[in-house]
Amino acid sequence: MGPGQGGDGGARGAVTAAIDERGVLTEWSDGARRLLGYRGDEVVGRAVGELLVEGSPLSERPPYLRSWSGRVVLRHRDGHAVTGDLIARRRITAEGTDWLLVWSAPRGPVPLEPVIPAEWSFEQAPCILAVFDSDLRYVHANVQEERAVGLTREQLYGLRATEAVPGPASELIEREMRCVLESGERRSTEVHLRVAGEGHAHAWAIELAPLRDPDGTVRGVCFAALDSTEQYEARRRLSLLTEAGTRIGTELDMTRTAEQLAELLVPRLADAVCVDLLAGITGGGDPDADPDAGPVVLHRAAVRSVLPDAPEFADGPGAEVVLPESSRPAEWLTAPAPAGYRNGDPDLARWEEQNPAEAARMRAAGVHSVLVVPLRARGAALGTALLLRHRAPDPFTADDLRLAQELADRAAVSVDNARRYTRERETVLTLQRNLLPHQLPQPTAVEAASAYLPASGYAEMGGDWFDVIPLSGARVGLVIGDVVGHGLKASAGMGRLRTAVRTLADIDLPPDELLTHLDDLVLRMLEETSTGTITTTRFEGIGATCLYAVYDPVSRRLTAARAGHVPPLLRRPDGTVDTLELPAGPPLGVGGLPFESVETELAEGTDLFLYTDGLVARRAGGFDAKLGDLRAALARPADGLQAACDAAIAAVLPQRHDDDVAVLLARTRTLPADRVATWDVPHEPGAVAQARKDAMEQLAAWELEELSFVVELVVSELVTNAVRHGSPPVRLRLILDRGLLCEVSDTSGTAPYMKRARAYDEGGRGLLLVAQLAQRWGTRYDRNGKTIWAEVELPRAPRANG
Repeated sequence: MGPGQGGDGGARGAVTAAIDERGVLTEWSDGARRLLGYRGDEVVGRAVGELLVEGSPLSERPPYLRSWSGRVVLRHRDGHAVTGDLIARRRITAEGTDWLLVWSAPRGPVPLEPVIPAEWSFEQAPCILAVFDSDLRYVHANVQEERAVGLTREQLYGLRATEAVPGPASELIEREMRCVLESGERRSTEVHLRVAGEGHAHAWAIELAPLRDPDGTVRGVCFAALDSTEQYEARRRLSLLTEAGTRIGTELDMTRTAEQLAELLVPRLADAVCVDLLAGITGGGDPDADPDAGPVVLHRAAVRSVLPDAPEFADGPGAEVVLPESSRPAEWLTAPAPAGYRNGDPDLARWEEQNPAEAARMRAAGVHSVLVVPLRARGAALGTALLLRHRAPDPFTADDLRLAQELADRAAVSVDNARRYTRERETVLTLQRNLLPHQLPQPTAVEAASAYLPASGYAEMGGDWFDVIPLSGARVGLVIGDVVGHGLKASAGMGRLRTAVRTLADIDLPPDELLTHLDDLVLRMLEETSTGTITTTRFEGIGATCLYAVYDPVSRRLTAARAGHVPPLLRRPDGTVDTLELPAGPPLGVGGLPFESVETELAEGTDLFLYTDGLVARRAGGFDAKLGDLRAALARPADGLQAACDAAIAAVLPQRHDDDVAVLLARTRTLPADRVATWDVPHEPGAVAQARKDAMEQLAAWELEELSFVVELVVSELVTNAVRHGSPPVRLRLILDRGLLCEVSDTSGTAPYMKRARAYDEGGRGLLLVAQLAQRWGTRYDRNGKTIWAEVELPRAPRANG
């Protein structure tokens, strides 16, 4: 725009100009030239203050002001003063912001008789207008009001709103008008009302204002109404979308997500809704919907209606719906967009032919409009949502289709997230169950029962585990642990730790030493994770907790140690329940701190209850209260060990819990004294023969003479090794358990080992022979030395003839 031509001052006679934020003139209209005598090229680029006779009222304008007005005196080109009113308005242009200046010359008084009578504006206003007196009766009404209520102004005169248009909306308006009369303040409201000549209700924005006389007394109410249906529908759609963000997908559960979608749609968008999901995805499987590849099986996940029991649908929630090949509903699954139908549409008629039972139900309910929305996420079909209208008179509109599609898209993403979670959860749960014992061994030392409960709902799986490990000398190892964290990594970490515990227990390490080795293993796993050499397992936080206990049924002694794990509970034979006090020890993965074992003698029939902290942690009432409930449950008699285990869990664990729980309950047994024989062996070569003789006599007492050859050789070799290479005292022990155990102990810490003897060597074949003849053999160490043991298989009982 060139100098002297203002965009807002092009009209002939208009006196306008423009200045930038610095007060420099940027535009100059032809009217401004005629007023002050300056051409545009003479003033554009100059400060506006140069044209002011008495200072510059525009020089002190705060940046937050949007407008300014006032009387100014300007200097004409010939020097005389020009007085008038100046209006300045801030405006936004393509180049930024500036100020538009409009000159208003002094004018005469406003004429008493207006050129355009005010009554015209009342009668011809584009909105509904009416005036009510102090009794809330019609005094005036414009043409729009007459059309809305279907009455002339003469018919309306003297009526109340509730008499002209009876109904709740008029009652609300009348209450609001009474408030205006009493308070003298304006009121606003919104009503839904079907006006004369319209087939459906509209939303109306109502504005009410008091009408006062010259003394200020309220004499009536001015009523104005504007059709706000479009704005109302926009707000309704926005409200639904906003609510969908907080109500849909709050749980990682496909069925619950479908229910949430149906609850949101009815009755605000539809009178009835059913949501069907592909049956294959409900268990976490991949979606596969091909209407041309054969029948499609759907799972009816949710049904909702404004009518009781949803009579519009033949199948209720949980039912399987089989769609024939190439049927219309099967094609809806893969449709790219929602589709709306009215009665008589060919596609709807085709569907009714293929589904006569459901079509009859819909006709009986008066369904007149149908909307089918495919549920798709990440390019895959997951199901469909079927929306019906029978109570709402209006059919589904294009805006309804778009709204339903957006809501369905949100629900579909949540359904797919739940499907993926279900698949991962099942994978983790399968892995965890495969890593846990499928069936607990039942050694002579204890009777055992167990339970594993994964976290409920959409909580992730944890790393809890337990185990029962048969050990040498008829002893048994009891272990329970918890890997910190959740998910597949925690389960994989649990598997590694359980394998490590079994390996360390197999070499008969005492509990404190086993936990020390296990602590080193967790530290190495953490180091491997941090360096990136192994990425399959990552322990969060401090690593894991573990408790390991060894019970000996011969001595009835329990040796236990724990690494940050909750201490076990003991139920004595008399029914009292106590906590087995054990030094806490650091959790696995801390490193550098010792573990300490505690040895306790237990009466036969004592129950040892091992559990993970998920059983009592984060429960209402606190840890101590729940521990008290657990003790009380254990103290109650139960019909069997597994029943006692289940009852203890039920007493403290709620139906929904956010952490997995592992429990191991072991009842101690004692090996009878007549099944154990012990001899002190002199530390001299001649004692070997006496040891063999003692062993043979004991076999005869147990009626196991057929094992004489093997046992005699094993005893001879083990005692000979102890006499030759060990330190006194030497002790021989035979234990009759599920196998025959031969043990020889001495105080030496020297470890025996097998070696290959040469053809002419006189020795070196003893342990090789023992390994060949015995079912198992090994060495264990304690604070008094070592024990070499071998287990010989008992002869099978003869089969009965017949």
